[in-house]
Amino acid sequence: MTPAFRFQQFTIEQSQAAHPVGTDGVLLGAWAGVDDVENILDIGTGTGLIALMLAQRTTSARIEAVEINTASTQQASLNFQASPWASRLRLFQDSIQSFISSENKGKYDLIISNPPFFNTGKASPADDRASARHMLSLPLDTLMDCVAHLLSPDGKCCLILPAREAWLCCEVAVPKGLYWNKLFAVKSRPDKPVERMLITLSRDPLPFQTGEMCIYNETGTQYSIEYQQLTSEFYLKNATL
Repeated sequence: MTPAFRFQQFTIEQSQAAHPVGTDGVLLGAWAGVDDVENILDIGTGTGLIALMLAQRTTSARIEAVEINTASTQQASLNFQASPWASRLRLFQDSIQSFISSENKGKYDLIISNPPFFNTGKASPADDRASARHMLSLPLDTLMDCVAHLLSPDGKCCLILPAREAWLCCEVAVPKGLYWNKLFAVKSRPDKPVERMLITLSRDPLPFQTGEMCIYNETGTQYSIEYQQLTSEFYLKNATL
């Protein structure tokens, strides 16, 4: 049983979740831009981690979260209800493909997702965690179709993906009228290869920004200064993942 993970202003219960709290989710929730954002959609919310981080970072934004896994939905519901921002959070147990409707077309100023990311290899259908880590139920092409349908004209979509899938995502997005404005490479340590990419997409091909970030210092013994600064409003002192 995975124990609860406590942050400064909320707690994530995750004993039954398909995908517990991890660095990817924390990184994306802290990195995504939230200026002038009023309507947010979290695709594949899992335990509700990213939705709760965005609730903490905004004062009035309404946040809707979609999750297909029953156990994760139950955990997210408990986490939302126990948080200080329950009135601004709505949860739907559904696939994003089924969630789309004419009522929410072009509705969201920010769409955010830490999607299932391995599009090769086998995953056991009986293994919820394996399914959560593979692009079986939500291929990138389908995800980009959904984002193009749901994103407001001036909205942004923020994702975190492995490097290979990130480049593929950018290629898939362009024919759908979505362009990457930010692409940040993430390494575990300065001497390691790029493992993840943080992406911001919008309907505007400009501006364009790149960057790089390391999670840990050179020895891998503690979080890097930049990561500590980015996540300073969330982690309890001496917290580790």
